[in-house]
Amino acid sequence: MIQSTGFRNHGPQGARDGFELRLRLPNYRGMRLSLLDGIDVTVDGEFFGHEVNSLILHGKTYDLEDMRKATAVSWAMGDFGSVFVPKAGGLAPGIHHLKVAARVRSPYFPPHLQPLPVNGERLATIILP
Repeated sequence: MIQSTGFRNHGPQGARDGFELRLRLPNYRGMRLSLLDGIDVTVDGEFFGHEVNSLILHGKTYDLEDMRKATAVSWAMGDFGSVFVPKAGGLAPGIHHLKVAARVRSPYFPPHLQPLPVNGERLATIILP
């Protein structure tokens, strides 16, 4: 799910406000964005909850509330999205251990089982320009 490209700091050098990582769709057949209940991110053991992270899809940024309302927005197979994680200063250059949990709701599962996490993990490198 975590792509090998698109892992980078966000914002101008000296004023980084977070970082981004590129994801592939966490569902094998596409989904409405309103069925994604946010994405948890852990970097080198530091947890960033789905409540504060945003998703950038088709050039638009969605916070958790926007995702829940986006019933007409589709995330199709083959489309990439990026998770923006707010973190003052961004990340240090070098190799980082990334974990994500996309919190997916399925309309055909009972509510008490929702959302189901779709997990991904990998090492990725931040290179400063």
